[in-house]
Amino acid sequence: MRKQAGDSLAMKKISGVLLIDDDDTTNFLNQRLLERMQVTDNIRTFVNGKQAFDYLYNVSNNNYEQTDGNYFQPELIFLDISMPVMDGFEMLDLYERLNPEFRKNIVLAVLTTSTHPQDTDAAQKYSAEYLTKPLTAEKVHSLINKHFSSADQEA
Repeated sequence: MRKQAGDSLAMKKISGVLLIDDDDTTNFLNQRLLERMQVTDNIRTFVNGKQAFDYLYNVSNNNYEQTDGNYFQPELIFLDISMPVMDGFEMLDLYERLNPEFRKNIVLAVLTTSTHPQDTDAAQKYSAEYLTKPLTAEKVHSLINKHFSSADQEA
């Protein structure tokens, strides 16, 4: 199997990614990883679930200027569990109430340091992928290969 730069060429580029983590360093490192892998041209970071949910709510209801490049429908969301203001599971509860048509093309991945069975079970309840930190190129490749078929990529 090919590795490194050649792999990113074969990988489908997705419309956008949200990184939701209260640790700025984690968000920065994950954003750099995704940029290096050329996964998407659109990455937004949020430091708590409330900010991210407000953003998703606005995007799902088209409550934004269409010309504003800061708004896009993500296809992949990396979500930390333990955050102030609104944690990952509280955000998932609200997320479940968004329009199903909006949600059907979004892959949610809980990205956390926790390996507690209660957390892994909760992630499954929301049909979210469960990944332990740190995010690596291998984990990103695995997610993209699993959920985003490269067969429908025409470049």
